[in-house]
Amino acid sequence: MSHNPLDKIQALDAIEKEIIMCLQSAGQALTELAKEKSSQKTAENHTQQFLKSLSNVEQKLSEQISYLTKVSTGQPHEGSGYAAAKVLQMAWHRIHHVRSRVRELEECKTKYSQAAVVRQQQQQMNRVQELQNAVQDR
Repeated sequence: MSHNPLDKIQALDAIEKEIIMCLQSAGQALTELAKEKSSQKTAENHTQQFLKSLSNVEQKLSEQISYLTKVSTGQPHEGSGYAAAKVLQMAWHRIHHVRSRVRELEECKTKYSQAAVVRQQQQQMNRVQELQNAVQDR
């Protein structure tokens, strides 16, 4: 089966012509049967032509549908991938959210650690100052 878009359009055009022939055969068979003196052989011929055209249309349309399912997904059709894609998208969103929250917590931890170090240094400075004051007072 060709992958050329022009070939695909021509194949669909041929299917359309086959459908027209199918409908004409069915119409001719019904017209023959509607006559007062219908010819059974003519009606059967038109019916056989209708069935043959219908079979060709079914086969060609099945080929087109099979081709479209393969090219649209890269493999034979196995059902919709929407649910799996949505689950994946939501998982990525959750990962992004968790990473941003971890980053925020890391920043809070860093600020707290820095504030604790500054407090500790101030306490040490205050103790040193108190000791110096105590030594000077003696």
